[in-house]
Amino acid sequence: MEGKVCVVTGGGSGIGAALCRRMAALGAKVVVADLHEETAQAVAQPFATALAVRCDVAKEMDLRRLIAIAEASCGPIDIFICNAGVPSNGGYEVPDDEWERIFKVNVMQHVYTARHLFPLWQQRSGEKHLVITASAAGLLTQVGALPYSVTKHAAVALAEWFRISYAQYGIQVSCLCPQAVETGMLPKGSDGGVAGGDGLLKPEQVAEDVLQAMAEKRFLILPHQEVLTYFRRKAQDYERWLKGMGRLQQTFGELLRRAPPTSAAKL
Repeated sequence: MEGKVCVVTGGGSGIGAALCRRMAALGAKVVVADLHEETAQAVAQPFATALAVRCDVAKEMDLRRLIAIAEASCGPIDIFICNAGVPSNGGYEVPDDEWERIFKVNVMQHVYTARHLFPLWQQRSGEKHLVITASAAGLLTQVGALPYSVTKHAAVALAEWFRISYAQYGIQVSCLCPQAVETGMLPKGSDGGVAGGDGLLKPEQVAEDVLQAMAEKRFLILPHQEVLTYFRRKAQDYERWLKGMGRLQQTFGELLRRAPPTSAAKL
């Protein structure tokens, strides 16, 4: 990690902040990107090799600017972690403007990043690693949260497609799919709710899992190993899995559907 140039969106808190701190401690040049510049600065300030940049990942030109600033200030980007994300509860009644908001952050962020970073990477040798933070909801589903489930499925699909399509250029792609993590996505004091049944992890632990997966060039990063079991069950007997999820919906789904989402905008 020594001397690597790493960019992290949603780097001001949660998993993003944990990744920034860990990589900076290992000697990386870290660009802490966040919608809230003050939180990004708080993460970057203790490290001489870290830089804070305000970035709204829902805006293509903000991501283009972020890449340009990172390369001009720190050098060619080696690692880009698309970590910013937003929650959204509800079903078919969710209005169009909410769908547009969550889709731009949870899906188009990754498209915009690839659009402006991959042409640079395709011309370079050396390490080139994109990490997309999705969710276990992208492999399974999240009862009570239609927009979140759909956009996280799309994030997994994007990561998968990027991995297949750009491996020939030496571009590594990984996809992070955790369940409950102690971040701003969960209310303070929460046990993680329905997603916390397999444990509530610290962001620092998830950051270590990400770095280990990157070192091993693994695609799927599952801090909660139980997710792999659920994913296999889904593939092996889809009908049985749907029935089990239906029971979960009856217990938790309507409560979550009517619950207001947290105002946090990053994982």
